[in-house]
Amino acid sequence: MAQPTSKYPITKVSEVEYRIESDAKPGMNVPVSIYANENLLKKMLTDRTIDQAINVAHLPGIIKHAIVLPDGHEGYGFPIGGVAATDADTGVISPGGVGYDINCGVRLLQTNLTENEVRPKLKQILSDLFQAVPSGLGSKGRLKLSPNHLDDVLREGVNWAIEAGYGTKQDAEFCEENGKMDSADPDKVSPIAKARGIPQLGSLGSGNHFLEIQKVDKVFDNKAAERFGIREEGQIMILIHTGSRGLGYQVCSDYLKVIESASHKYNIHLPDRELACAPNNSKEALNYFGAMGAALNYAWSNRQMITHWTRKVMQNIFKMSENEIGLNLIYDVAHNIAKVEEHNIDGEKRKVVVHRKGATRAFPRESKDIPNAYRDIGQPVLIPGSMGTASWVLLGTPKSMENSFGSTAHGAGRMMSRSAAIRTYRAEDVKRDLGRNGILVKSASWKGIVEEAPGAYKDVDTVANVSDKVGIATKVVRLKPLGVVKG
Repeated sequence: MAQPTSKYPITKVSEVEYRIESDAKPGMNVPVSIYANENLLKKMLTDRTIDQAINVAHLPGIIKHAIVLPDGHEGYGFPIGGVAATDADTGVISPGGVGYDINCGVRLLQTNLTENEVRPKLKQILSDLFQAVPSGLGSKGRLKLSPNHLDDVLREGVNWAIEAGYGTKQDAEFCEENGKMDSADPDKVSPIAKARGIPQLGSLGSGNHFLEIQKVDKVFDNKAAERFGIREEGQIMILIHTGSRGLGYQVCSDYLKVIESASHKYNIHLPDRELACAPNNSKEALNYFGAMGAALNYAWSNRQMITHWTRKVMQNIFKMSENEIGLNLIYDVAHNIAKVEEHNIDGEKRKVVVHRKGATRAFPRESKDIPNAYRDIGQPVLIPGSMGTASWVLLGTPKSMENSFGSTAHGAGRMMSRSAAIRTYRAEDVKRDLGRNGILVKSASWKGIVEEAPGAYKDVDTVANVSDKVGIATKVVRLKPLGVVKG
């Protein structure tokens, strides 16, 4: 196969790593590392993915390299599947490095059920989940929050939901950051954002968000799988994928204007206005950190509410107690986030702001930031597939800290835009093809089906294999869907 070409010199470091040096374009402060095989790289070269990564390398205070992960594709400012770390004192924060759906993320629930038990009741399960968990564009949750209660959600995150009776303390333990950012400041969230968030807590939303019944297809790491409560092929898992809904979108929209103005104020010049940024210690950046933290907390609480209703539906259908049915939270990870973390840079521990835009944290064993139950093996990494395709559980590794600031891919990554998918697919055809593969779909709209058709995405198995080969997250379990509730 011919070497992929680019207007910038790309060096092939290995079968799954490419590099663009910092002298490829004037103004770059660091090189670009691309973790991909040749086919994935070719796709990246058909849109602005690589150009955007090169632009990210211009950020003031950026450290070591800008990173494109194997699911990388064009986004706003940063490529989706992009990672960058800036010095916490001398660097900047860029909302384009977090994205609009702040803390879009996934959580995986383990069950004690088998495919043989679930398959005969699958239609009922999807129907009841569809009724219990509001989904679709503009969908509203089942709660009626007061403004004060919303501020509590924004301040306390998953703990608010747990205190309100929608989970257990163990759920918080198995969330990234324990489901709460201490930096959250509800006062930094605009009235418009709050007005959008009040009716939507506990809803799935639209786009690529889903609630999926899955089975264990293949186990690659028995020790890690067993630790996660995954014991055998055919065991049923439930994956929940959603984020901060309209509140998070509005926070991003509000602060893009603030930060763009700050870029001019602080005389920061970048090749793309979508990369607008502000110094980490500036008033504008600190306000954004406060609002972003609040949106992060909203998303963790949102997924917790959906978890609660999912548990109730499953217990009711199977007439089992909590102990009998399982439904334990394996882990919950964020995809769109920026956080202050400590990383070893050239032998020195430094505080940095890690931007993960469409990227998943992948911390190794012995990390103080992962649950005690996993500390001797590493953090579970969850990579959801597109509708109707496999999803993956991987394991964070020490190499991820060296190569990608403790990060790896967050999903399959789009092959075509949503508008292109609408032009290409018909909902009836997509549902029929999924049905032939034993996968049932319950959706709020035909649009949600065609936009997320499996053919609109890259092959998630390839993405997982590249992550594994690079060593930034190693394969544990492959999951296959049985039924999907879509927005």
